[in-house]
Amino acid sequence: MTMLADRYIESASAKVIASELTDPAFKLNLAINDQARVVVFHNKNFRKKLSWLEFNISTNRLDFVMNDGDVRNFGIAVSPDLSKYMQNAFQVLMVLTNDSTGEHEGGNYYPLIIHRN
Repeated sequence: MTMLADRYIESASAKVIASELTDPAFKLNLAINDQARVVVFHNKNFRKKLSWLEFNISTNRLDFVMNDGDVRNFGIAVSPDLSKYMQNAFQVLMVLTNDSTGEHEGGNYYPLIIHRN
């Protein structure tokens, strides 16, 4: 797997209150390989239920859509040379990791919607 991003979430838009975006300890790590297998590791549960993810090829941005329609944009930018693999993916494995041990605690697959405009 090629690691694309490892980010600490530091700021949020004014509209988002008490979400992952405002939690400085919430971490995401995005990985993808040349076979279009996408994995997002996160160290805490989302506060709302995740429904699907969206990737915009024009902007190379990955967004997380919650079950109430709320969109979480964590600022994960996928490099253009790796977006060619991302555009062939149709699902993302979300893996919860233990913050202190780094061990995987569980995971689920979520649909990935690709925007090509």
